[in-house]
Amino acid sequence: MATVAKPVLWQIKVSHYSEKVRWALDHKGVEHERKAPPPGPHMVFALLKSRGASKTFPLLDLDGRTYADSTDIVAALEERWPEPPLYPSDPEDRRRALALEDFFDEEVGPYTRLYAWHEITRDPEIAARLLRDDLPGPLKGAARAVVPAAGAFLQLRYGVKSDEAAAEARVKIEAGFDRLEVELGDGEYLVGDSFTVADLTAAALLYPTVLPPEGPQLPEPPAAYREFQAEFADRRGFRYVEEMFARHRNRAKAPAAA
Repeated sequence: MATVAKPVLWQIKVSHYSEKVRWALDHKGVEHERKAPPPGPHMVFALLKSRGASKTFPLLDLDGRTYADSTDIVAALEERWPEPPLYPSDPEDRRRALALEDFFDEEVGPYTRLYAWHEITRDPEIAARLLRDDLPGPLKGAARAVVPAAGAFLQLRYGVKSDEAAAEARVKIEAGFDRLEVELGDGEYLVGDSFTVADLTAAALLYPTVLPPEGPQLPEPPAAYREFQAEFADRRGFRYVEEMFARHRNRAKAPAAA
């Protein structure tokens, strides 16, 4: 019998899109390996490995194929490991869950990332602490010196130093909480009575704003970012994200990243 290779997740440790896929893998109990090349150069690797389909992570090597984009990865996991399900069995519920996944992927995730980096890059010490974990061993001690180059890269990639872009991101994040609360209504979950891909995506992509303790462990954010968080802390949507992580985030550890 041929040996089936263990799935390999290529990730950025602090990425909320990588967290979405880690969560899906852990939710389904899929044993896998995690690898995290340094951010920045990872883009060349991603382009080559995905044959131009993606310039960033996450990527998942599964059954001899490389899947790019978190939505496609979750779909592949759902097909390969249907239990426990992330897609509702009812066709209309499934349509709604996938529509919500798309909304949070496209209309919320890019903006929670942008605003977090906007504030972090304004505080070199916190930026250095965050970068240190992702740098190869010999470079960890030089994290502070890498901050200006990292900031320039993030500005080029996402426009994180623009005050106008940051203001737009705040509006988009608030709209995300608005949509989340409307869809929740009086329920505990976004679709039906159980945890689905809609809940996983909404919670994972809002984690940079909420920072639940079950999520990726990050340095203490800048004071200005804490003030931003406080604007949402009393909202039902903020508490919902905390609840989803507390109830459903499996803290199982994968092998150390290579």
